[in-house]
Parts: sequence; structure tokens; C-alpha cells
Amino acid sequence: MGLADLHMHTIYSYDGTATVRAVLKRARQVGLDVIAITDHDEIRGALLAEQIAPQYGLEVIPGIEISTAEGDLLALNVHKLIPAGLSLIETLLRIGEQGGYAIAPHPMASGMGMKSLNFYSIRTAARHPEAGKILLGIETYNATAIDRESRMFAEVLAVRTGIARTASSDAHALEAIGLGATEFPGNTAADFERALREGTTLPRHQPAWSFAHVATNWVWNYLLSVPARLVPAMQS
Repeated sequence: MGLADLHMHTIYSYDGTATVRAVLKRARQVGLDVIAITDHDEIRGALLAEQIAPQYGLEVIPGIEISTAEGDLLALNVHKLIPAGLSLIETLLRIGEQGGYAIAPHPMASGMGMKSLNFYSIRTAARHPEAGKILLGIETYNATAIDRESRMFAEVLAVRTGIARTASSDAHALEAIGLGATEFPGNTAADFERALREGTTLPRHQPAWSFAHVATNWVWNYLLSVPARLVPAMQS
């Protein structure tokens, strides 16, 4: 079985704290086979990660956490930026044009400025004849989301729509990488996509962090990341 963490951020995100190389190194240390870099409305870090990932013995799926008009969406296996602010359906169709697929992250979750898709938007997209073929996963466990109650609703939504369940860290700091991950048959990015389509993914997670742990860990690491943000050569 392979292990994937498909939702994490680097300093190419306004709220990420780790360089691309540091993320890749940490991902390998915690035993991940496949990861996705999903910076907010930004793809440069993901493309860099995909390019240098073989040096770290793992596979990177380039991605974006897109701010759609209805909430955040993880676009995976894409290589060109997709504009923010489009409807969920239009965003999914644009992901499909690139041969990519999508996962609904932290659905229905709130708190700490989270912009999550609601039940109606996801159900509507799942029933759409074209967009429904692109929305392959629902994040039923997000390791650093503060809204824990939303996980129960995400499980219900996954059952009602028949969409595969995933777990991710939503890591904004190195220590969080792998706290939520998804098991799947095989160990490659292609195997992971196949598992999503076949509904054979299995969410796996470690004990959730408290709000205080999430907040203090992020603040500390954000302060430490300031030099890398100021010196472009250090961003890799």
C-alpha cells in the first residue's frame, strides 16, 4: 500500500512556512510515497517540487488550492494556473481540460478564515455530467482544520455522493506533514488516481492537534520563514 498527503503548502503560499526542498525532505522522512503541493492560487512551488522530487525518492503531483466563488478546491495533476473566483463547475471543467482531477478540501469547515465548499455545491458538482467526472475525492479528515464537527458531515457527504474519501495534513509547517494521509493500492501517482476513481482509498491519520498547537506552531514557523521570503534564491 502507498501513502499520499495531497494537501500541503510552501512559502509560495501567503500562509506557508517551508521551502519546497524542506517539504520534500520531510515528506520522505515520514514515509510518504506521493505528495501534492497545493499553494493558494499559486503553482510555481508545485512545478518546482515536481521537477526536483526524484532527488528525494518520492513523486509529486502538481496542484493548486483554488479559491473558487463557492469555496476552496484542490486541483491536482495540473501544470497551468487556473483563475480564482470562477464557479465550482467552471473550475472543475478547466481542471479537466488539463487532464487533471480535484478533491474537495475541508468541506463545510469554518474557522481561521477557511473558505470551504458547502454540501449543496459539492452535491451539485458530483451530479454534473462532466464536472462529476473530475471531482474524485472528498477530504473527510483534515489534520489541521479547527472545525472538527465538519469531519462527520464530510463522511456523510462522501457516502451520499459516492466520492472517494481522503485524508490530508493541510500542512502549513513541516511538523504537520503526514498527520493526515491516504492509503491506496500501489505506490505511484497513477495508482493514487486509479484508487480515487475506483473508491479504494483509505483515510489514515494521527492524533489531531489542538487549536493552540496549530496556532503557535504556525506563528513560530512563519517568523522563521521570513528570510526565505525576502531572498528569492532561498525559496527553493
